[in-house]
Amino acid sequence: MSRYITISLDKRGVSCRAVLLDREAPRTCEAVWNALPQSGSAYHAKYARNEVYTLVSPFAEPKPGRENPTITPIPGDVVYFGFEAWEIGNPAYGYEDSSEAHGDRGATDLAIFYGRNNLLINGDAGWVPGNVFATIVEGLPEMAEAAQDLWLRGVEGETLSYARAE
Repeated sequence: MSRYITISLDKRGVSCRAVLLDREAPRTCEAVWNALPQSGSAYHAKYARNEVYTLVSPFAEPKPGRENPTITPIPGDVVYFGFEAWEIGNPAYGYEDSSEAHGDRGATDLAIFYGRNNLLINGDAGWVPGNVFATIVEGLPEMAEAAQDLWLRGVEGETLSYARAE
């Protein structure tokens, strides 16, 4: 039986529905499912192109490790990244001191990709593979429009939330 999650840009009032890829990424799906709901400040990617994400406190014990990894996510991919404390705290990234990016335990990045031609590379660290753990099956065009609005008008005050769905 398939499991679903709802992903929302709360301030903009837009949501989509994604199916978990339990067969392809069982450890990641289980870790995310057991940690829901999750919510945090929304960010639009600088380097990866068509990505909106949030950083939350690490929740996977043990960490899922690599499964169903990608460095070229496609529209509709929902991706998990586990970052160590030293990996994303660089001041050039622009995260406020209170952000999860500066947490002593690192941060978990939960991301959606809404357009094509994404490449997960960081100028400081190189390739940044992530685990594709879900696929958006409803509401991608609306999320893409809202995500583009984030890029053009800013993310201030916006939150990205993940919750279990029926």
